[in-house]
Amino acid sequence: MSPAAALKDGELGLAEFRSVAGIMHDEARISLSPAKVSLVQSRLARRLRARGLQSFRDYVRLVREDDDERAAMVTALTTNHTSFFREKHHFDHLRETLRPMLKDKVRRGDGTRIWSAGCSSGEEVYSIAMTLLGTDESDAHWLRGADVRLLATDISPPMVAATERATYPRVSADSVPLGHRALWLREEGESVAMVEQVRALVTARVLNLFSDWPIRQRYDAIFCRNVMIYFDDESKAELEIRLVDRLLPGGFLYIGHSERLVGPAAAIAEPCGQTIYVKREEAA
Repeated sequence: MSPAAALKDGELGLAEFRSVAGIMHDEARISLSPAKVSLVQSRLARRLRARGLQSFRDYVRLVREDDDERAAMVTALTTNHTSFFREKHHFDHLRETLRPMLKDKVRRGDGTRIWSAGCSSGEEVYSIAMTLLGTDESDAHWLRGADVRLLATDISPPMVAATERATYPRVSADSVPLGHRALWLREEGESVAMVEQVRALVTARVLNLFSDWPIRQRYDAIFCRNVMIYFDDESKAELEIRLVDRLLPGGFLYIGHSERLVGPAAAIAEPCGQTIYVKREEAA
């Protein structure tokens, strides 16, 4: 009897894992090594139960034929770990360097745009919003009526829905500085919710970072943090140059603590802080 034939119902064999890994790479460029077999099996076991299937062989066949189930599989295998004000040095830079630049743009009557790419459940984009607003309500007046917009995108529809809800467990707010928390969060039982002034800055959309982007404007800053760790080097280089291309000259790209620019993007954006890059002014 072959090893594949000896598999128990609901057990993920190597052939089926390779099929799942191939689909994940094709759909989202996520790279799954064989070390992830147990993780993939545990996350997809619920999908098998939901579809009334006994074997991963049948599940792989379904995923190949069913666009909705393929999207559900990508969502199930996407990692969504985040928190408010994660990697504090980025928000220090946003507050001390970028915020004054954006205030000057607004005074001149110019619009400003920031993109949270791979936003997960929204803690990142709302940390950006709270940093722009500050810890003094009178100092937030520069945003009233200003053309300032924050875009939050993620491949996972449930994560985008969570960003739109802007409501989080109370314990998650422990990492929000007290000055921001007092002004921009309201308590709702065991949850906290963003006040309307914060929510109004944010638009959340589903977006696959390797699809065609319905994005024409350029950005003053892009946060794409702890996303590229899931991609191979070729995919990282492809995404990074696309992100840098969407920056205005002088705009900033914030990436994760273990990530670095590689390939063509490194020739256009230069380091200006810990995992912070600025697009050269002379870059097109």
